[in-house]
Amino acid sequence: MTAVCEHTFVTSHGSAYARFRRALKTGNMAIIRSAAGELPHVDLGDALAVCVVIRQAEPERFERAALRWVARFCVERREATLAEVQSAAWAFENLADEPAALATLQRLCSR
Repeated sequence: MTAVCEHTFVTSHGSAYARFRRALKTGNMAIIRSAAGELPHVDLGDALAVCVVIRQAEPERFERAALRWVARFCVERREATLAEVQSAAWAFENLADEPAALATLQRLCSR
């Protein structure tokens, strides 16, 4: 997934955003939460990446995370249509089984 924004907080270990992106690759939710906490904002695309990790690492929390993402989508994309919200819900519901599901969500992020 391509990052949409860049962050300027830099330490000896790189930027907070770079640490967050590395944390996502670990699949470890404790590390991801810690790295995300250093950011001033987690954009919709990055929140989707977190949801994907949650589905694997903490499946019991996935539905709530997906619902929060859909709610954010509705608020942040004021031009969102019912069809897009339905597509997002379908994609989250079918993320495990349908290869087009993640692409659908990524496309919604980029609009």
